[in-house]
Amino acid sequence: MERTVPSATSEEIRLYRATLYSLLRSSAEVKIRTLEEVHAGMNSLLHAGARLNTPDVSAFIYSLLRLPDCVNDARSIVLGQSEEVFRHHGYANIETWQPVSARARRRRCFFDGETVLGCYIASRSDIEDIIPALTAYQMEWNKFHNLLVDAPHPLPESSAALADVLQITPEELERLRTIWGGQFDAMLQRMRNRKLNLAVRLLAGSLISYQRATHAWWANLVNQAPQVQDRPVYFISSNTHSLPNLLTGYALRMSAELEAFIQSSASADIREEWQRIQQRDVLSSRENFLYYALKKYQQACGGEACAADQANDEIQHGITRVPSGHSFELEAQVIELNRLAPEYLDPRLRNGKDLSFLKQSDAIILNIDYPLGQAAYNLLSKIGEQASAVLGVYIMGKAATLNAVRGDVMIPNVVQDEHSHNTYLFQNCFSAADVSPYLVYGNVLDHQKAVCVLGTFLQNAQIMDIFFREGYADIEMEAGPYLSGVYELSRPKRHPVDEIVHLNDLPFDMGILHYASDTPLSKGQNLGAGTLSYYGMDSTYATALAVLRRIIECERRRITG
Repeated sequence: MERTVPSATSEEIRLYRATLYSLLRSSAEVKIRTLEEVHAGMNSLLHAGARLNTPDVSAFIYSLLRLPDCVNDARSIVLGQSEEVFRHHGYANIETWQPVSARARRRRCFFDGETVLGCYIASRSDIEDIIPALTAYQMEWNKFHNLLVDAPHPLPESSAALADVLQITPEELERLRTIWGGQFDAMLQRMRNRKLNLAVRLLAGSLISYQRATHAWWANLVNQAPQVQDRPVYFISSNTHSLPNLLTGYALRMSAELEAFIQSSASADIREEWQRIQQRDVLSSRENFLYYALKKYQQACGGEACAADQANDEIQHGITRVPSGHSFELEAQVIELNRLAPEYLDPRLRNGKDLSFLKQSDAIILNIDYPLGQAAYNLLSKIGEQASAVLGVYIMGKAATLNAVRGDVMIPNVVQDEHSHNTYLFQNCFSAADVSPYLVYGNVLDHQKAVCVLGTFLQNAQIMDIFFREGYADIEMEAGPYLSGVYELSRPKRHPVDEIVHLNDLPFDMGILHYASDTPLSKGQNLGAGTLSYYGMDSTYATALAVLRRIIECERRRITG
């Protein structure tokens, strides 16, 4: 069989990675500025304006959303796999520092309140995510700094005049104003006063360090939910909100309160959309909208008390949330199928059928908040090693697309993995027919070819052109490592390298669903340029429904024969 695969690592990106890991071998801190030239030389699509003197606002926003706000105050960013690693290198009691987080990246970080930001990492993929983001952020921050140093004081009040001073468009200025809100003026003043000169230190980079961190994650999970080790498992990699919403019906049972909130306190666009749903002027799902409104309601009503009530409801219905222990950030949910209340399930799951057979199930769903890159392989390998039996593996998550639009759903049956250099061919248990009935605002594209890349910044126009010409239009970061784990769950040896791998006749069910969040060939159309917002929930819940319906049907066959 002739094998045609994209050569997904350009010389520029290969040089960047080689330089990065060569520098990180040092026991001393590495200045981010030493990476700026090789970073710009990648010609990353996410940082197209790296070499310009004018700010690249999309790259700046993309980076700032993935870094804690305190990075502006930090001087040193320290990366480690566990509390033990930090303690061994002289950072004792790191978890007594101030917990900090990024808006668009789940990662456990702590700030000492002065100059040091410590972050837990789960695999090499975290390094290839954090450091390019830090580099892009520093480069763009310092462009703003240079412009503001020479700007008049006080700054112009007019948006048009201020945008001119910053050499960005008024639309880009408004995006920054939206993100920073009431801190907008203070952030500009901070940019004027300080030039960034960040440094990074990797405390431990061995494979065994990541394996130990993964073992600690599993040990914490078993300690809080021991049933995960004794009962057959349907494994899902998704998010932390979709499955509980669909399986408990909590928001649907709160519909009266949520409707009152929508009418009295929600924004005008939310009220208008709700009215259109009620009048059936649009095909939007009432259930999806209530799930969205629940989050807004909890934020408005004080957050913690409202969230606690929902958490108690989840516990009553067999859903145990397990936050990470003293290692990387990765929440897990253990869902006992025999404790669910079928009458409360989302009506699209019930579909008028008798689901009482679930009370006889001994199976659980183990849902993890999808990890980044190579951590997916580490986690699935650990789960396969420790769980009593794996009944299904289902992966749903965000992806970039070269031939679709944000909100579309892509279903691959070929994955080129840039970690193992394998081309995985498999029978995806999902087809367009499984998702289309629940997707209003997008299209479903099945029989797609996906490529699992090393990092979001580690892509340029040359690579994208090769991908597209070879038919690889679905670009993401987890499917390849997961499929390497699937291979080892179903074969008597370690996964191969640089081969065509047929994953046929698996002893468990398997499916992959991706929803498009970025369109990198359209300038600015990444999550630094916008968000999926409410309409992004349409594809999220369409894929979650397909996964849960599949599990319910598998259990029906397993129990009733």
